[in-house]
Amino acid sequence: MNVQHIGVHHPKIKQVQSIQNNSAPNPQKLFIAEGLWAHNLLLAKDTHVDTFFWCPEAAYGDEARKRAEEMMATARVSYQVTLKTFARISERDKPDGLLSLAQLPQWDPERLRLKKSALVMVADGMEIPGNLGTLIRTLDACQADCLVLTNRRTRLTHPKVFRASQGMVLSLPVVEFSTPEDAIEWLKRNHFDVYLADTDNAKTYRSYTYRNRRTAFVLGAERYGIPKPWYEAGFQRVFIPMMGSADSLNVSISAAVMLFEARAQKENW
Repeated sequence: MNVQHIGVHHPKIKQVQSIQNNSAPNPQKLFIAEGLWAHNLLLAKDTHVDTFFWCPEAAYGDEARKRAEEMMATARVSYQVTLKTFARISERDKPDGLLSLAQLPQWDPERLRLKKSALVMVADGMEIPGNLGTLIRTLDACQADCLVLTNRRTRLTHPKVFRASQGMVLSLPVVEFSTPEDAIEWLKRNHFDVYLADTDNAKTYRSYTYRNRRTAFVLGAERYGIPKPWYEAGFQRVFIPMMGSADSLNVSISAAVMLFEARAQKENW
């Protein structure tokens, strides 16, 4: 494999580090994929790969070398690095000498094809990357149509989002709105029944009819809850009964409970 060798001071190495640290603008929405599993997924999802880094010294078998050849044929540009340089950009144990800067798909909310009985989750103010990734994986599991983000406080390009989503961030549509008001207008224009996850003046999640209707659930931030504009829009409220000592569930578990109830009704399970 005849590719250019680069060292720790090369601008591309600096770019990987800046994306890891979120220390520079990232208008292309590039994220870091490491290891054999991640690169298998990049190829399977036909993801645009901007830069591929190959470290033969860190490879553990022939499959990694085969995948490296495929990545070099796919990536816009490829480089070979030493083990010392690779250690500066890798955050995982045994990533098989494979690391890429790839681009997240960008979704336009106005071009999404929404089914008659579409299912959507809104996450307002998400702060923890692992929670965001797990939420995306949960939405994929119940065949939700998209995730809507407002007031986002964690970046989609964070490595933990990719890993926690099991790579589903590459296929599940994720759309972002600058303000809750913009998201509310989009939901109303597309005729969604919207339910705010809240315990005050709420009905249980099994009290509503979701069948044959477009359905959107709204979850608030881990610390701050749902912002005021959502309440001012006059949406209904839904809650999950808590029968133990804890007063709340993890955000992705809450999402799973409500989403699968809605999916069960929509599919007549």
